[in-house]
Amino acid sequence: MTELPKTFDPAEIESRWYAHWEEKGLFRPERPDAEPFTIVNPPPNVTGSLHIGHALDNTLQDIVIRYERLRGKDALWVVGTDHAGIATQMVVERQLNAQGQKRTDFSRDDFVAKVWEWKAESGGAITRQLRRLGCSMDWANERFTMDEGFSKAVIKTFVELHQRGLLYRDKRLVNWDPHFRSAISDLEVETKEVKGGFWHFRYPLADGVKLANGADHIVVATTRPETMLADMAVAVNPEDPRYKDVIGKDILQPITGRRFKVVADEHADPELGSGAVKITPGHDFNDFEVGKRAGFKPADMLNMFDADANVVQTADGLIPDRFLGLHRFRRDGVDGARELVVAEMKALGLLVPHVTKSKDGEEVRSDAEPRTIQTPFGDRSGVVIEPWLTDQWYVDAEKLALAPMQAVRDGRIEIVPKSWEKTFFNWMENIQPWCVSRQLWWGHQIPAWYDEDGNPYVAESEEKAQALAGNKKLTRDPDVLDTWFSSALWPFGTLGWPEETETLKRHYPNDLLISGFDILFFWDARMAMQGLEFMGDVPWRKLYLHGLVRAADGQKMSKSKGNVVDPLGLIDRFGADALRFFMAAMESQGRDVKMDEKRVEGYRNFATKLWNAARFLQSNGVTASTSHEAPHADAPVNRWIVAETVATVQAIDTAMAELRFDAAANAIYHFVWDQFCDWYIELTKGSMDEETKAVAGWAFDQILVMLHPFMPFITEELWNLTGTRETQLIVARWPQALYAVDREAQAEIDWLIRLISAMRTARTELNVPPGAKLGVVVHDSSEETRRRIDRQGTALARLGRVESLSFGDKVEGGAAQIVVDEATFILPLEGVIDIAAEKARLAKALASAEKERDSLSGRLSNPSFVEKAKAEAVAKAREDHAEKAAEAERLKAALERLA
Repeated sequence: MTELPKTFDPAEIESRWYAHWEEKGLFRPERPDAEPFTIVNPPPNVTGSLHIGHALDNTLQDIVIRYERLRGKDALWVVGTDHAGIATQMVVERQLNAQGQKRTDFSRDDFVAKVWEWKAESGGAITRQLRRLGCSMDWANERFTMDEGFSKAVIKTFVELHQRGLLYRDKRLVNWDPHFRSAISDLEVETKEVKGGFWHFRYPLADGVKLANGADHIVVATTRPETMLADMAVAVNPEDPRYKDVIGKDILQPITGRRFKVVADEHADPELGSGAVKITPGHDFNDFEVGKRAGFKPADMLNMFDADANVVQTADGLIPDRFLGLHRFRRDGVDGARELVVAEMKALGLLVPHVTKSKDGEEVRSDAEPRTIQTPFGDRSGVVIEPWLTDQWYVDAEKLALAPMQAVRDGRIEIVPKSWEKTFFNWMENIQPWCVSRQLWWGHQIPAWYDEDGNPYVAESEEKAQALAGNKKLTRDPDVLDTWFSSALWPFGTLGWPEETETLKRHYPNDLLISGFDILFFWDARMAMQGLEFMGDVPWRKLYLHGLVRAADGQKMSKSKGNVVDPLGLIDRFGADALRFFMAAMESQGRDVKMDEKRVEGYRNFATKLWNAARFLQSNGVTASTSHEAPHADAPVNRWIVAETVATVQAIDTAMAELRFDAAANAIYHFVWDQFCDWYIELTKGSMDEETKAVAGWAFDQILVMLHPFMPFITEELWNLTGTRETQLIVARWPQALYAVDREAQAEIDWLIRLISAMRTARTELNVPPGAKLGVVVHDSSEETRRRIDRQGTALARLGRVESLSFGDKVEGGAAQIVVDEATFILPLEGVIDIAAEKARLAKALASAEKERDSLSGRLSNPSFVEKAKAEAVAKAREDHAEKAAEAERLKAALERLA
């Protein structure tokens, strides 16, 4: 046994122990006969670095995997990274740009080779950072979504889905990023508020048709005037009386001269603007659906932009040449299509100006009504996303969604918290086709080849595709697959599929998936689809969805707000154990986690408390326990700590079964801080006999094991410094909660703690000098209380600073009275304090506290304050009210104690 240093150094301990665990293969000990337990980590982007969301997600996973490993299971935590198509290609392109080069200077193969070079040199940052957090992953079998074996699984999945009629090519609108010249997923779209305009234009009715009010035109309003060059209809509500007579009639688009119909569709809101909406199905998601309902086939919808969002000619050739080649917006000082459209409509007298009144009452005219518009941006490119009509590959998500929904309904997949089920079903029941193609070079290239007529041949290799095509000349599809497509195979592709490996047989389905709720649809649901389709079983039996980590004021963290918290910085300051414990203690099902550095610091103090307890035990000759079973104990205090240890094991087991991380963390925290470190050590000071040493050593060992999933580093260090061990703590045995809880000992020590606590409170409140020892007179005590006093007299005298103790009815002079259970404990105070002055002080303080309490109560009962004040002000008022109310109750109780 090595003598413990006075202080511990988290950084030194963490690096040393993590290297040892990994080197010895202790994250995946050989347990072929044990019950398997499997989780897979949401694969972080290979370009990524550890952010606070990763810290929460991976801490929770590590707590589970360490807990199950301690319980003796064959615990496998699959680890890997995602190739992150757009993000990785962007990083490498930036490096090339810095060297005066660009992607198109290279062949596709040469550029991909450069990406692999970057991955080898710089792609491991986040995996190193996960190690700093303490994640006990199976690094020996780390996976990457572009690994040869995993790529084989991806290609097989694509081909088989196509063969089963579940994957097809179609022309639809996508989120198009003109910077990357690629479709992107909804998750990669960031909506921002942008100051823009709402323009009103007159569209002439054709053939002399007029509205009921005699107007020869319909006014339409739009925030995107440039797209009118590809308008295909004007929609009105079928119940709008203003337009009933012109439904089905022709209308003219003034600049292009295109004739199209007025169509009836409920998308047009009679209460919004003029109630008439221009329909551009090739450049608006809502318009696309209106267009389909109006009978337009996607192949016939007009597209007016190229991949760079520059104007190109539509299929009907009606866009005037002066617009061709213009960018959609003003750029580099040059007007774009938007500005030119507005100028021409104004010149034609077809712009309806926006009219307001100045302060002087004069009319002020402007081209557009100012509006704040929710605008989609690419989260990486920072450019406005363009709804773009293009040919892409789609998965029939509607059919694939049926099996996961049934699995949730019949309980094969349990969603925790259950409240997320409604959201899951709502999304799955209204799911749209899944666009899986991306116009990039980095990624899994789509296994499809086209003949000269554009007919696709899908196969696992070019040779097989050529066999399908005969003698036709083939060209491979240049697109790659969406990264969510490959990561959807994670629960079984990482285990060796499509090969029938022993690992796959043993560890599929996975037991649990821990995920942020924000990727429920992008990843979780798609894993469920692919697992049930290809494995015939659910990918995991339980899905736990945690919240977001928010700033201290509840706001979402963002770089633009400057409120992002770096978890590595917190680890540097407080240690990984403190950050991990904070994450667990704050993770309450269904709620977001509010960042609070003070609490992280508090859990660092908790670690210090544990360290000092170990030093105290060591200095008193307490060593590691020699038995997994609890030692025999006769003394009530020892029987009590054994019972409390067992109760804590039971509480943690129950909480972990329900995935209540906060309950599990708080159970061990309360036991360590309050019961063991404060009371057990206090109660046994000066009486460390052999029985107490054995019990203390056993209980402390159980603490280290129970706390290990939450604080792995300090517990492993103490485990090895406090005795000679057969195993490292990471692979020790979880405590067994099989002992009968000693209710008698629990009740007796609970009584003693309550009595001493009440005495200390009374002394503090009544300003009794700390060094003063008081006599105590016990009134109306039962026989059980008398026996307890007899057994615990020494501890009561030492910790309660009791000089003498007797039984009687009353005392002469002033005294304080404490009631514990049936007995009254009277503390004579004559000559110890000025009782009259103390009563006056307490009465004055009570009056002041009650006045502030009532004032705050009045403010909180005022609807005007609660409804109109800032949320932070209302919350502060409630906190202050609760504090003053508690203070008033405490002072009132103190005053009543004085006889």
